[in-house]
Amino acid sequence: MVNDPSVPPNLCFPGKEEVAALVAEITGKKMASVENVTAAVRCSRLDGNVKEQLDYIGYSTCSAAALAYGGPWACKFACLGFGDCVSACPFDAMVLVDGMPQVDPVACVGCGSCVRTCPKGIIELIPSQARVWVPCSNRDSAKAVKAVCEVGCISCRMCVKVCPAKAVTLEEGIIRIDHKKCLDYGTGCDEVCVEKCPQKIFRYYQPAALADKEKRAEAA
Repeated sequence: MVNDPSVPPNLCFPGKEEVAALVAEITGKKMASVENVTAAVRCSRLDGNVKEQLDYIGYSTCSAAALAYGGPWACKFACLGFGDCVSACPFDAMVLVDGMPQVDPVACVGCGSCVRTCPKGIIELIPSQARVWVPCSNRDSAKAVKAVCEVGCISCRMCVKVCPAKAVTLEEGIIRIDHKKCLDYGTGCDEVCVEKCPQKIFRYYQPAALADKEKRAEAA
């Protein structure tokens, strides 16, 4: 690592920016920017009252359940809820609550173990300072989504149309957010994407973002 210039100094996920700076100093390498990221589970199965479509009897793992007709839930993109991601996390940053994984943003270091473990591919890493997100991974038509989930994204593109930063796109049936564009634009948009979403699935990513929104509203 010391002699190979192709190996960057910021590969220690637990150490984050502080350790990356020390490694850069020790190895004499240029310090690249380090963006702290956190795991986010893009599913709102509980909020959407997604029903079970079959009784699964088998090994209590997501990987096993996924092999049985895609799992027991009516939404084929839903979190299976057996906690493979929780077991895979080496930092105990995830825990199952009512059958859904919850992420501790303080303990999570963005190593990506959960992302690689999830058989549904519904966990992704997003910037810890992200303002908004969409906790849904459904790629089906609006009619199909509404048939299985009360809050699922229906790909109406309203968020895409109203985002002044052009940070929101619909790619292969799923909403993607360019968080750099979103953050660079700032709060001048008043998070119009959240306000205009008919399904209310476009949400504030963290309590701080909502608190900031409320503070700006009071000031106005």
